[in-house]
Amino acid sequence: MRPTPLRAGIAATAATAASLALAVPAVAAPSTDALIAEVYGGGGNSGATLTQDFVELANRGSAPVAVDGWSVQYLPASASAASQWQVTPLSGAIASGGRFLVAQAKGSGGTVELPAPDATGSIAMAGSGGTVALVTATTPLTCKTAADCAADERVRDLVGYGSATVVREGTATGNLSSTTSAARPQLADTDDNAADFTVGAPTPVNAKGEGAGGQEPDPEPDPEPGDKRIRDIQGTTRVSPLLGQKVTGVPGVVTATRATGDRGFWFQDTAPDTDPRTSEGLFVYTAGLAPTVQPGDSVLVSGTVAEYRPGGSAASNSNQTLTELTSATVTVLSSGNPLPEPEVIALPDGYLPTAGSGGDIEGLPLDPATYALDWLESREGMAVRADDLRVVGPTNGYGETFVTTKPAQNPTPRGGTVYLGYDQPNNGRIKVKPGSATPPKSNVGDVWRGATVGNIEYTDFGGYTLAAKSVGEHVPGGIAPEKTDATRQFELSVATYNVENLSPADQQAKFDRLASAVVTNLAGPDVVVLEEIQDNNGATDDGTVAADQTYARFTAAIAAAGGPRYQWRQIDPRNKADGGEPGGNIRVAFLFNPARVSFVDRPGGDATTPVSVVKRGGRAALSVSPGRVDPANPAWENSRKPLAGEFTFRGRTVFVVANHFNSKGGDQAMHGRYQAPVRGSEVQRGQQAAALKAFVDQVKSVDRGANVVLAGDINDYQFSPALGTLTSGGTIVDLISTLPPNERYSYVHEGNSQTLDHILISSNMTRYRYDVVHINAEFADQASDHDPQVVKVRPSTGNPHLDKTVFAMEDLLECLRGLRP
Repeated sequence: MRPTPLRAGIAATAATAASLALAVPAVAAPSTDALIAEVYGGGGNSGATLTQDFVELANRGSAPVAVDGWSVQYLPASASAASQWQVTPLSGAIASGGRFLVAQAKGSGGTVELPAPDATGSIAMAGSGGTVALVTATTPLTCKTAADCAADERVRDLVGYGSATVVREGTATGNLSSTTSAARPQLADTDDNAADFTVGAPTPVNAKGEGAGGQEPDPEPDPEPGDKRIRDIQGTTRVSPLLGQKVTGVPGVVTATRATGDRGFWFQDTAPDTDPRTSEGLFVYTAGLAPTVQPGDSVLVSGTVAEYRPGGSAASNSNQTLTELTSATVTVLSSGNPLPEPEVIALPDGYLPTAGSGGDIEGLPLDPATYALDWLESREGMAVRADDLRVVGPTNGYGETFVTTKPAQNPTPRGGTVYLGYDQPNNGRIKVKPGSATPPKSNVGDVWRGATVGNIEYTDFGGYTLAAKSVGEHVPGGIAPEKTDATRQFELSVATYNVENLSPADQQAKFDRLASAVVTNLAGPDVVVLEEIQDNNGATDDGTVAADQTYARFTAAIAAAGGPRYQWRQIDPRNKADGGEPGGNIRVAFLFNPARVSFVDRPGGDATTPVSVVKRGGRAALSVSPGRVDPANPAWENSRKPLAGEFTFRGRTVFVVANHFNSKGGDQAMHGRYQAPVRGSEVQRGQQAAALKAFVDQVKSVDRGANVVLAGDINDYQFSPALGTLTSGGTIVDLISTLPPNERYSYVHEGNSQTLDHILISSNMTRYRYDVVHINAEFADQASDHDPQVVKVRPSTGNPHLDKTVFAMEDLLECLRGLRP
């Protein structure tokens, strides 16, 4: 999905992530050819320049589209049962890459006539909002809701503009007026009107290419270079000084093309200037059409300067922009010319400048000698090269792979790059995506030997990206999934595993892979804390909250793989109250092996009843088991509530709490325009950590010697404020922090090996063995995006002096039985 680029002087409107999540289902399948390009209902109104309303159609396909027997139809913004679709019949055809202008009602205001229309109707469209449909029939539509229109196969394209509240694709466009239209300049059709259309001055164009007021079609590009060069367009900051302006005859040599996805080509000036801040390369976006030029073509390019912001133009989107030319025309002067020599990537030690907390750096002059991302921005669009790249983020489903240009930067033992602090972003990372070449499917630690060449761009989910033109030889690094050793007789093993939205809707292969990991890689732990268990029908949003079928299928798969016959304990959440995938009702849960450990069942726990700590026989106990920790606390709003359970192992009580804190969604991007980035989601996790710590303090206030294990997806780093809250006072130890720094990871995000998953134990539990079992996060083929962890611990008797005697006796028994050295 490619949202609309920014337009100079225009307040572009885009849906936020939250509104997209709540959007009405799309009305029509995205069109590959004919679609609605612009709508304007303010013609002839007071303050208008144009005298008529209009609807402009376009054809993004490679062949003409006949519209005989088709129509353009209009419905008022707030459609009621009595509302009727108004119809304007069409005839003729829309040429490949061409436009088709449909004139509508004429008002008393305005001074400028439309160009000669290709069809004429009499519909008086509202200036502020309404719905326009392109229909493959002339019979009036009858649908009055988005869902009903979705069922009508005659609807080829549909646009709800401005105040349209009933019928639209996704979210309606921004509000219109007498002087503004909603236009689709890139001809992108993502089935979200807000993302596809930009609000700006109306620009009607007919099939002849004529504009308003009798303007003639743009002349053919002058075969002589114009007065602007690529460096003038790129400028010395992140945003072009020529944003929104038309440029003509920009010279350069085509260095690479892209015929799928964001189609277009890169070209580069062969006579660079001496300013290191100005890039000599530029991307030309050809929308839905494959580029017609080839590498080595010497070209003159004319078009409009735009800044494309991946993810949309809303202020909340922290991504930077990609400078590009749109609506371009190209003159090829000659072919077969030598290409500019790719510049070797040489990143400085700094990462990005700052503009205060959350300040926008887009207007700051680039400093490529100091900051790595400034260096990349100053080469945006240019051909670059890097040698012997090591993979630090496995290839994902889109063919994208993170590599490092600095292999000595915080390396992990398995070839990754570990993230050790907010001030250590690992600036050698860069994403490589398919361009004219497709990178090999790779795991962390693999090497691409020799030169990898491509063009620099900026994309969503990773920032600066190398669009591959050629890739070095793939040399596997040889990492293999790890296996932990067996639990000893006197150890209690507790694991945590995020199983990534597991539900009965998943294929059996996923259940089998996860089960095999529990049995083979985790050696059948006594207790398994699970995160992201979905209800019995997965993402189907019908009020189902029970998950017994999910557990039954998972535990059966574990038994079939030769593992323990686990039992489970959990509490169903209230419908749609715990966040996650809509309709999935994810929750945390316990699996336990009844042959090794007992679960203390105390009834009364439900979605809203808080568990409390009571004293029984002089020791701490739970009022309900399982029970939710402080579920009414606002800290858990739209997030999973911790689940506490009381276990007995060899006569000793162990309290285990399963956790899944709120996600990092909504945080500003590390590589984004706001620096230093604001991590807004930390606030809620800090509140959640405080609530969980309060529960631990309750246990310890009743019984100082109580055994407590906190496990799960905390969604934060070992150096984060949330983990600082949990470990404050020394009552709880975060086990990931006991590992050597280069081993502190269980997850890989944008090439950074990092930890979100944690096992914490009470400090009185001094005899333990802890292991992060790397089986998923570093591999292109994953059963989950998280690696599991396991701790094998000797629970305390509650008396430190007695512990020494008991542990010594247990050690002796194991030695006599040959179970340990």
